[in-house]
Amino acid sequence: MVRATRANWYDYPQYYDLAFRDETKREIKFLEGAFERYSLIPVRTVLEPACGSGRLVAALACRGYHVIGLDLSHRALVYARQRLNRLRLAACLFRADMRHFALSRSVDAICCTFDSFRHLLTERDALAHLLRAGECLRPGGIYVLGLHLLPPDAADECIERWRIRHGKMQLSVTLRVVRVQRRLRREWLRINLLIRGPKNRRRIISEFPLRLYTATQLQDLLEKCGHFDHCATFDYWYELDHPCELNDRMSDTVLILRRCG
Repeated sequence: MVRATRANWYDYPQYYDLAFRDETKREIKFLEGAFERYSLIPVRTVLEPACGSGRLVAALACRGYHVIGLDLSHRALVYARQRLNRLRLAACLFRADMRHFALSRSVDAICCTFDSFRHLLTERDALAHLLRAGECLRPGGIYVLGLHLLPPDAADECIERWRIRHGKMQLSVTLRVVRVQRRLRREWLRINLLIRGPKNRRRIISEFPLRLYTATQLQDLLEKCGHFDHCATFDYWYELDHPCELNDRMSDTVLILRRCG
């Protein structure tokens, strides 16, 4: 029997990073394609709010971009810096809240691709982030924003499972929606990590709330912000030649937002 530890899974960046490692190549290819296709300015400096373990920060830095990453997790930032040092890459990382942060310079692009935006649990907080992002982004630059939407007729129950191997270690991830309150626009996720190594096993369980959005609610929020033009919508297949229509049937959603002005 494996004893379970209840903890914040963002405090275990090595496992969080491994869980999404296989997505990195497709995400970076999509980001660079989006920069080229939708940005009206050359993209040299990229900001990633909620950069976590630095997975995309390192991949972008490796391709010659000047990257700025911010996150609230001290442990994640330590892990990200260690990765950069190991790869002999440079990036600017600092601890900050994605609602309120200061940069010494404007950026050409912003990316926040995997539901981090939904950690902002109120409209006030979500709007504060979008306004701050718009203030930091040069006119003509783009914000690539990815999040899961909840269609009005979708079932509340959801569960995803996948496994990843790294050397002699195997990581099993189970993501389950355990509660939904549509009126409050909130759902609670439970992440169950089972780590199997050659000598031991451990289980980490993390539970946290996320804000719910339909496509209509997201469009309303963007209109209130007023900083961005909506250029295109994609899903998590990241196929640049196959844009989607943003509507209330969408679930996995990636928006290309261009800074007005």
